[in-house]
Amino acid sequence: MLQSQEYVGLLIGAARRSLRHAVQERVTPLRLNPPQFWMLLAVADMSGCSLGELARRQRIDPPAASRIVAALVRRGLVRFELDPGDRRRSRLSLSRRGSELVRKLRPIAGDLRARLVSGMDAAEETALRESLRKVIRNLQGPPMARLEAFDRAPPAARAGGVRGRRR
Repeated sequence: MLQSQEYVGLLIGAARRSLRHAVQERVTPLRLNPPQFWMLLAVADMSGCSLGELARRQRIDPPAASRIVAALVRRGLVRFELDPGDRRRSRLSLSRRGSELVRKLRPIAGDLRARLVSGMDAAEETALRESLRKVIRNLQGPPMARLEAFDRAPPAARAGGVRGRRR
């Protein structure tokens, strides 16, 4: 028997799966998966950021960010460089190949973002964002301090598979 209202969590899950499927359709021919697609775009937007900064922006935990970035580094799309101002920190940037690929990805991302809010006016889009942020805050896991500590850790300790180490 169907309830008169669907659970919010069910709708969020269905929306997530729909978005993942839409991204997958578009990026599989480019040999990317959805997390790599979004991460590559984020590195392009935040060139010179640390892994922790990238994880915060993408709202994922540092180990997940490290695994995704490691795959992009292995493919020669992203580079890790030591921060000249603080040699304990690494900074991320796109390689030439990564920049070329991002030029192809931007129109895909623009189309997907437009499809997400198609049929909504500005007020509805704003309300959706605010509601989703509230849901995230309501369910928030570990505090952001964990991400900040990750940023301060020695590169070898946070790189995981990025520099070839396996755990």
